[in-house]
Amino acid sequence: MSSQPKQPSLRFGQVVIGPPGSGKTTYCRAMQEFLSHLGRKVVVVNMDPANDGLPYTCAVDISELVTLDDVMDGLKLGPNGGLIYCMEYLEANLDWLEGKFKEHQDYYFLFDCPGQVELYTHHSSVRNIFAQLSKWNFRLSAVHLVDSHYCAEPAKFISVLCTSLSTMLQVELPHVNVLSKMDLVEQYGKLAFNLDFYTEVMDLSYLVEHLASDPFFKKFHHLNVKLAEVIQDYGLVSFVPLNVQDKESMTQVLRTVDKANGYCFGDMEERNLQAMMSAAVGADFQFTSTLGVQERYVESNKKTLDEEVMDL
Repeated sequence: MSSQPKQPSLRFGQVVIGPPGSGKTTYCRAMQEFLSHLGRKVVVVNMDPANDGLPYTCAVDISELVTLDDVMDGLKLGPNGGLIYCMEYLEANLDWLEGKFKEHQDYYFLFDCPGQVELYTHHSSVRNIFAQLSKWNFRLSAVHLVDSHYCAEPAKFISVLCTSLSTMLQVELPHVNVLSKMDLVEQYGKLAFNLDFYTEVMDLSYLVEHLASDPFFKKFHHLNVKLAEVIQDYGLVSFVPLNVQDKESMTQVLRTVDKANGYCFGDMEERNLQAMMSAAVGADFQFTSTLGVQERYVESNKKTLDEEVMDL
């Protein structure tokens, strides 16, 4: 009888995605340091062919296979078309990636992905690449970063919700949406509601009404209503607030990710009974932690109830 090929051991990781400038590379560096202090062996995989000057130690780098500059010069493509070609080229050469992974058994993986939104909302190469990794016994969750200051602008926040929902449906991985740079949440304006309204994506009709007060968006009121209905009908999108410089915030994100990709149910490191039971029954209440984040980063409203009523 021919012996069956040995199944590789389970390998866990995070696929870090999001629009340009949302903090993906900074997150990977901070999470690499955070996990190392917890005793996990971490490998960072640079999946962005345009990402040079990496601030972290990179074990696997796609630029060894293909670079955006070479593609743009050789094929006369723009940056968007070049990135799509690079992902398609990687998809066609997955044996190169598999060979790199064989050098890193029993590691936790962080995939630092490109910032082109179309790769996650419309194109299939990224989805196909990580679907193949699942066949290689990877257990991955997508960590989708978006700037927290978009919460201060209702129109942009609705756009973020649509992008997040589309990404969740397209990528087909367990998904954690993260509001990054929480220390800058009110950099461009004050929040209209408490932070938990945005993290839990509560009744968006209030946000649509708030948006209708702007003369420019008032003529698009019916469209905004329908977009809000689509988001709420799916009921999938919620956010975890993050400040990479805050240990408590990093811990909350890591707990959520570990629950999404199943790491918390394994035996890779010691766990306490409370964390295991919380993950098993889904009792992961984030209201207290969100309230703490609001107290640290969101300026409190000093107005009385009568003043708020007059504003309305």
